[in-house]
Amino acid sequence: MTRILFVSPYYRLKLGLLLVLSFVFRSFLAFWLELGNDEVYYYTYALFPDLSHFDHPPMIGWAMQLFSLNLRFDNELALRFSSVVFMTINTFLIFQMGKILRSERSGWFAALLYTSSIYAFIITGVFILPDAPQSFFWMLSLWLMLLAVKEGQNEGQLRLLFPLIGLSIGLAMISKYTSVFLWFGFGLYILLFRRHWLSKPSLYLSILISALCLTPVLLWNIQNNFISFSFHGQRVNIFEGGIRPSTFLTEIAGEILYNNPVVFVLVWIGVATALRQNKTEKSAGTRLLLLIGLPLIGLFLFFSLFRATLPHWTGPAYNTLLLLAATALDNGRRKLFPKPIIVALSLILIVAVAGSAQIKFALIPMNDKQPYQHLGKNDVTLDMFGWRALEPRFKEIRAEKIKQGLMQPQDGILGDNWFPLANLDYYVGRPLSIKSFGMGSPERLHKYVWINVLRGGFHEGDNFWYITNSRDYKNPAELYFDDFDQIIPADTIEISRSGKPAKRYFVFLLKGLKRLPPNYLDSLAP
Repeated sequence: MTRILFVSPYYRLKLGLLLVLSFVFRSFLAFWLELGNDEVYYYTYALFPDLSHFDHPPMIGWAMQLFSLNLRFDNELALRFSSVVFMTINTFLIFQMGKILRSERSGWFAALLYTSSIYAFIITGVFILPDAPQSFFWMLSLWLMLLAVKEGQNEGQLRLLFPLIGLSIGLAMISKYTSVFLWFGFGLYILLFRRHWLSKPSLYLSILISALCLTPVLLWNIQNNFISFSFHGQRVNIFEGGIRPSTFLTEIAGEILYNNPVVFVLVWIGVATALRQNKTEKSAGTRLLLLIGLPLIGLFLFFSLFRATLPHWTGPAYNTLLLLAATALDNGRRKLFPKPIIVALSLILIVAVAGSAQIKFALIPMNDKQPYQHLGKNDVTLDMFGWRALEPRFKEIRAEKIKQGLMQPQDGILGDNWFPLANLDYYVGRPLSIKSFGMGSPERLHKYVWINVLRGGFHEGDNFWYITNSRDYKNPAELYFDDFDQIIPADTIEISRSGKPAKRYFVFLLKGLKRLPPNYLDSLAP
């Protein structure tokens, strides 16, 4: 293992500095920035762990539990710490993969390009999303597979590598379902180029190990009428309408931006270079990377012709093909920083610094001239701003209403959608020990369907706080007009950024629940 992971003295210090600087910078961002809508929602996976969840498998929650010591350290950095660590390890792994493919120089270029990727550096390297553990186990699986296809591996080494590959892919699949493309690409490679491996028992053992890793997800879905699979099936349903060029172009634009425009171009140059190689020039590793990366991108580009997709779904594929860009740049020159890489690194630094500064200080005024109740509606940077400032202001309002006898200390927070309910749950409910509940359809509540039950459910006569913000204002009188005896406007909280009003929170009292919402879990029982 020491020999496999060896880094020559020439690159050891350089790679070490890259890892340390990246780790420190991303740790600062993870500490400084408030959690986004998705991140606070995935916090509920750690708060209420389960075998699986409505919209994702369980690994993201387990990672947060592990790295926060089961939420003993309950802050933004602690919750995001697994992402910071995983990206650091991934950078080292991609260096090793470049070394396997061609040379340490290729590995160095791969590490720099990976650091330049917005998806790798920020989306999976700072934010706590299912993509973070998926990226770690995806890259680990790639490294193990490249070792397996490398010439000179003996039978004993393959007998060890195959089960490790199966375990790593299995863990990737319970991080995010799209990791099944690792087996798809590896299986294609075996069928096309290593058919004699089909006679090896250790290969089938690896498949069995991957399948066993999915057991928790399968058991949870059996208990819940396979709701996860029906939910994701709807997300990729392409039979709702005709071809939609706008969603296809949006997907392309998203892939360019998420992966860094420079890295995006270099990746496709690397792919074109690899495809042009003849059979004798094309290495086993190159074939493997193409078979893993291209099908995933192709599938979601096809889906985007018919419905909206999310660009980060193809992120692991670009991380895979990025290695081909690194080998294409490795033309024998001893430059440590080729010009394209300098541009790519400069761009990621600008995006990280300017983006975080915009979130915190609004350096570029948005001039969002909206009505009073919709202030900040079009400013997406406000999704990660203002939640910390809300809690002390709401605490004063709550104390006043309790003192007046209008509300009780045990009264919870109510919402109709998983966001911003999860934001309120983390930034208001958690510090004030207030339970948050969701009342609406499962498609909007997601995990809150289960959280409602775990927190004791609804009872006639219950009172709730309802907090809506001007980014997504919803009048509770329109949502719950038949459900409560009284709906009373209580107060307005204005949040400023750089001395100017940025958004507003509107606080309502929902008094006397008179109609219990349906318990959707009853319909999910097998």
